[in-house]
Amino acid sequence: MLERNRIAVFGGVYSNHLALEAALADIRRRGADAIFCLGDLGAFGPHPDKVFPLLREANVLCIQGNYDHSIGNGLADCQCGYTDPRDNHFARISYAYTLAHTSAENRDWMKALPAQRRIQLGSRRVLMCHGSPRRTNEFLWESTTSSAFLDQLAEESDADVILATHTGIKWHRELSSGRHFVNVGVLGRPENDGRTNVWYALIDARPEFRVQFVPVEYDHRRLAEEMRSERLPEEFVQTITTGWWTTCLEVLPQKERRRGKW
Repeated sequence: MLERNRIAVFGGVYSNHLALEAALADIRRRGADAIFCLGDLGAFGPHPDKVFPLLREANVLCIQGNYDHSIGNGLADCQCGYTDPRDNHFARISYAYTLAHTSAENRDWMKALPAQRRIQLGSRRVLMCHGSPRRTNEFLWESTTSSAFLDQLAEESDADVILATHTGIKWHRELSSGRHFVNVGVLGRPENDGRTNVWYALIDARPEFRVQFVPVEYDHRRLAEEMRSERLPEEFVQTITTGWWTTCLEVLPQKERRRGKW
């Protein structure tokens, strides 16, 4: 297994090709041994096919999120894991648009993506997944996920570090065992904090294990214009322009929801 000492990792591109382009430019400036995407390439944003050339040109190593699995296999829904009728209403709109605007070539490519990846980062064994090691669409929130549970997941997965995404909100916890869990955040939309930037994670193995969450500024006004041109829901556009979530609220635990506006 090839050993790496610095990696850049992001999740949830959500068709936000402008944020992806800005993040990749920032990663090139900072330097990384490899770049990884933890899945959900489509959804939410406009023109899903625009992200694939950017990923390939930058040699980004991807895994399959629930969205990629659904689009790749032509399933009826996104397998997002929502239970609220309003959230599922907007999920259906987003999924139908993304499925209709993703080429057959890119659908086949997503279908072939692995569900997980393992790498060696310095002396640490790293497992990359989308939601959790046990389920692609599992939500692991900082406020409701115990350290004991994370330690159990890592031990069962033979991993020193677990990297995940899916929730849309970044967080990092070092466990008493010395293991780490990192939700790397997403590039596709802001994380419900009233800021328009998005995030990725830069992870170093030397001289010691270090996680740096890097903010990414991009032309969110241009993205909003593209979304309106494609007649995507104004609720999606508002999240891009204000930094506050207007959908996917019912899935949030109390602490994560209190940080938002709605």
